[in-house]
Amino acid sequence: MPENEGIDLSKLKIHRDNPAPQNYEPGKKRSPIMLAGIGILILILGFIAYKMNASPAREVEVVSVSMVSPTSGSSLLTASGYVVAQRKAEVASKATGRLVYLGYREGDKVKKDEIIGRIESNDMEAALAQAKANLNVSKAELNDATQSLTRAKQMFNQKLSSQSDVDAAQFRYDRVVASIAAAEAGVKAAEVNLENTNIRAPFDGTVLTKNADVGEVVAPFAAGASSRVSIVQIADMGSVEVEADVSESNLEKVSIDQKCEITLDAYPDRKYGGSVAKIVPTADRAKATVLTKVKFDSLDKYVLPEMSCKVRFLTKDISSTEQRPPIQAVALSAVTSRDGKKLVFVVKDDRLTQTEVETGDIFGSMVEIKSGVSLNDKVVSKPTDDMQTGLKVKIKE
Repeated sequence: MPENEGIDLSKLKIHRDNPAPQNYEPGKKRSPIMLAGIGILILILGFIAYKMNASPAREVEVVSVSMVSPTSGSSLLTASGYVVAQRKAEVASKATGRLVYLGYREGDKVKKDEIIGRIESNDMEAALAQAKANLNVSKAELNDATQSLTRAKQMFNQKLSSQSDVDAAQFRYDRVVASIAAAEAGVKAAEVNLENTNIRAPFDGTVLTKNADVGEVVAPFAAGASSRVSIVQIADMGSVEVEADVSESNLEKVSIDQKCEITLDAYPDRKYGGSVAKIVPTADRAKATVLTKVKFDSLDKYVLPEMSCKVRFLTKDISSTEQRPPIQAVALSAVTSRDGKKLVFVVKDDRLTQTEVETGDIFGSMVEIKSGVSLNDKVVSKPTDDMQTGLKVKIKE
């Protein structure tokens, strides 16, 4: 009889759902010390996670990573203003009439005394022709009056006429001379009236706006709803300056010829040197400000009248190294050092993230950030030694 006879093999099973680990050694037990260490580690991690989530959020002040000008370190104050042409004119007609010619549009350049527009002049031309005809008649009468006066004097000398005849001839002659002077004045007036139908540029400039069209009635003063006064507005683009409002409390920081940096709001990456040209000797009572005019050191095609801008009033002239484009920077107080590394604490989703950064030049209270953070990131303005990654925070308002 075989040895395995009588054994029920159907009760033997292979447990495939719970295979033994590869490194499992039958009969070997875990060390109690190892199990205790694992348990303690789990408790510590759980306690840290509990403290970070259960503890109240720490209130912190933050600053943003932003683009700043290198000149900010030498800036006394910043004021807002507008680019304004100091030489600007609304060009209108001296006479009333219908506009028949307008030769310029916005952006066109004009020279002094160039004809910009013209109003209808048929009546003025007719008046000039009439005045010239009157002058010719008077000149013709002068010839006859001169001859009559000469004959009267000759006959009087020959005792052939009386003194009254000479006086009459002299009177006629004087009247004709006076009429010639009047006719010449009439011609001059008619010429002036005709010239007034031409609308000329008062100075070299650029057309800013076109206010009328051919066919409209223009007049020195708007006589009705359908009449126009100005046909174009022109400005001398070389006369543009920045007009900025400086508060009365900061006025002592501004002086004539003080160096400035001008930034157009439309082109924040372009910087222009300038200096204070004039401080208007009166204050705005409503705003408590004083108007300050700043001239540009140089101009280009980007500077246009009525543009908004910012003016930095500087403590010194702008050096060549400071005339760089804006750089990415953050407040110097936001950067701390640990283990020889420059760090900032970035706030995101109410948590801190310790981030290593590469710093550059220092400009006043700002420091250049070459890498590590992005523009507009929020970082703790004054980090403390106990701050770590993951700390729950609340931004102080």
